Formats: sequence, structure tokens, C-alpha cells
Amino acid sequence: MLTTYTLENGIVVTRLGVQPTDVLSRAVWLDLLNPTLEEERAVQEALRLEIPTREEMQEIESSSRLYREEDTLFLTANFLYGVESGEYGSTAISFVLASSALVTVRYATPKAFPSFIARLTRQPQTLLSCPDAVMLHLFEQVVDRLADILERIGADMDRASKAAFRTARGEMKASVRDRELKNALIVLGEVGEVTTRASETLLGLNRILTFVGAEKATAVRKENQPLIKTLVRDVRSLVEHANVLNAKAGFLLDAVLGIINVEQNAIIKTFTVASVALMPPTLVASIYGMNFRSMPELDWSFGYPVALGVMLCTAILPLLYFKRKGWL
Repeated sequence: MLTTYTLENGIVVTRLGVQPTDVLSRAVWLDLLNPTLEEERAVQEALRLEIPTREEMQEIESSSRLYREEDTLFLTANFLYGVESGEYGSTAISFVLASSALVTVRYATPKAFPSFIARLTRQPQTLLSCPDAVMLHLFEQVVDRLADILERIGADMDRASKAAFRTARGEMKASVRDRELKNALIVLGEVGEVTTRASETLLGLNRILTFVGAEKATAVRKENQPLIKTLVRDVRSLVEHANVLNAKAGFLLDAVLGIINVEQNAIIKTFTVASVALMPPTLVASIYGMNFRSMPELDWSFGYPVALGVMLCTAILPLLYFKRKGWL
């Protein structure tokens, strides 16, 4: 779907679908979401530039993601999306910054995009004044969104860690304890995945801003250049915060797995002690279960209760020894 945004008489005019060439050439921002071949051709003819294909957007080398052709910058990075729905992932988004328009090519919708579009109607003169302003303010919205995600992830991580350690200390049924630890593992796994994808987005943004900063003399208007420094500073601070969260998630994951291992070892130890305690009575029962004709105990009147008593004593004595040693 092709959506164009044009500033006309101080008002944002939004048009959907393929428009005449003169209309497309007046647009400040052209947003291509899952574009058709017809939409790509229309934009290319109107702006006289090449739109990156989806295959080209997937390439990971920097020379294929960040490059300049004449006066046009081609910038591609992976962006986190779908955190609210739980169906999160990373999608490559290309920003084609020309002197007259900004073209975005994407195949998913990070929440920063609808949030930025909502801001356009309130601040059209600032956000839609020129293509580089649109791109930088859109990056600003992405950074704000990532900050919110990292804050929420940190809160989720704190709740998961408290639940795990509370479960380890508390006295509760084994089924409840297992459920709590399982939930903590799931939450920490999701936190680690989202944090990793957020770090990937921040890394891509940092590369884009570094590249744009080197080209700012010709690609960014003077009044918008200070925004690049602000964005770089914010991105770097978020990268540091994401690294801390990643390290904390790894520590908590190891801690929860350690708690589970301790509980499993306790269960295995119980079974081991029980099997060792039952070995002597099993030996006694095996001896008196043999079917030999010449066994003096077979004629004892009290042979059966005596055998039971011997088996009971041989079971109790090892348990007392284990308890004295602190193994129980």
C-alpha cells in the first residue's frame, strides 16, 4: 500500500494508492507498506530513483544497507515490531532520502510509525517541513518507543526475578513451585529475546545516524542537524541500558536454572537415599526367599517375625546414619 503525505496550506494531506506523477512528486513523505510492482514503478518514475527490493533489504553488509547515489541516501536497518501483541520480530525498513522527498519501504508496521503519523496532524509545520525532518523525527519516535519497551522489559524482569526467588525461599506445593519457576523461565526467555532485538534495532539506528552525520552537509538541512547529535546520544544511552538488561537477563536465567537444578538434585538425593536404605532389608528378604531344602531358619517358630524385625532394623539404621551426617 502506498501512502503519501503532503503539506498543503499548513495542513497534512494524506492520499492512498497510486497517484498521478505530479501529485507524487509534491509529496514530502511516501510510505510503501508491502508495495506492489505498480506502486514501486509509480514512485520510481515520479522521483527518478530506484527503490530497494525486498531481497536487497535483507542483505547484511554495510555497503548494501548504507550508501549514496548522487544526492540520494539509501539507509536500511532492522526494526523491532509486534511487542504489544506478543508476535514480535524484526523487519528490515529502508529509508530513501532524496532532496525532495523521503521514501520508506517496509513489510511490517512498528508502533512508532502510527504514533508518528498521529503526531503529523498536530505538528505538520515541524514534522513535515522537509524530507530530512520527517526521517529524523521518525527516528526520534522509534527511539522513544524503544525506551518505553526497555523500561517495560526491566519491570517484567524484576517481577520474574522476585517471583523466582520468592518461590525458592517459600514453602509451597511442588506443583505450584514448578509452575512459578516455569513462568519465570518463560518471562526471562521472552525478555532476553526482545532485548536482543531491541539492541539490534539500536545498532542499526546508530549506524544510520553515523552515516547521515558524515553526509549531513549535503543531506540534512542546517536547522535539523542538531537533532542528529541528540539522537546519537539517546541511542548510545539506550544501547548501554540494553546491554545491562541483557546481562541481567542472563544472570537471572542462570539463577532460575540453578534453583531448578537444586530442587531436582534434592529429589534425586531422596530417591538415592531411599534406594540405599532399602538395600539391606532387600538382601535379608532375598536370603530368606531362597528355596533351599536345608535352611535351619525354616523350622523356627518365630522365624518370620524375626526376619521382619531384621529387615526393619537394617532399614532404620542407614536412615539414622544419613540423618546424622546431614544428608537428609
